[in-house]
Amino acid sequence: MTTSIPTYPDLAGKVAVVTGGSGEIGGQTCRHFAANGMKVVVSGRDKDAIEEVVSDIRAQGGEAVGVPADTLSSADLANLDAATTDAFGPVDVLCTFAGFEPGPSTMDQVTEEDWRAIIDGNLTGTFLTLKAFVPGMTERGRGSIITMSSAAGRLPGWSSYGYAAAKAAILQLTRRVAQDVGKFNVRVNALAPSAILTKKQEQRIPAHVREQVIKEQFVLGRWGTPADCANSALFLASDASSWITGQTTDIAGGKIMV
Repeated sequence: MTTSIPTYPDLAGKVAVVTGGSGEIGGQTCRHFAANGMKVVVSGRDKDAIEEVVSDIRAQGGEAVGVPADTLSSADLANLDAATTDAFGPVDVLCTFAGFEPGPSTMDQVTEEDWRAIIDGNLTGTFLTLKAFVPGMTERGRGSIITMSSAAGRLPGWSSYGYAAAKAAILQLTRRVAQDVGKFNVRVNALAPSAILTKKQEQRIPAHVREQVIKEQFVLGRWGTPADCANSALFLASDASSWITGQTTDIAGGKIMV
């Protein structure tokens, strides 16, 4: 689709499911996967955004279908698994990218309802997605799973309380699942992006504030892009990372160094 996308020949023909595929990072990951010859199932709750990603992929000669699903619904996830198999065959690569960040707030502003919604939308949704797909992958004896954490789960910052807690928990969940499924040749790794310049961020944060943040916090001197995340997902999906599991990739421009 574009010469700027890294190519991993072993990915051609493999089947990928991306929850949160209707978002900018998930959508770009879907496009990167399709550019590598993968058969892509784009999932999310925004049907129009799903269709846009699917149409983009098909317009470039790629293979993709859209399957709307709520990751808090086990029935939706079972349908997603079945629809994937019907369309392309069993899943080889699973990206659990569904989630949301409501923005910073003080503890006194966070209601119990807010807390539960954020934890469920990020952590519980990830767990239920893994629960739906991991058994099939272990039975087949292959697969790569990529979960979505955040720099908010790595360092204290200005994200919401629930989001920071959920994203940190996703890292431990990733390691715990990786420990269990490695013997079945299934790998599980996490991405932890920081300061990814999406359209939403551009609208929410004034340009002069964005510039100040970059100067003060990011040694590489720029904001990240959805493509930066997609490039890392490609690597973790491919055989180039075949001896990597239970790890976190910080896509953070040098803000986080471990």
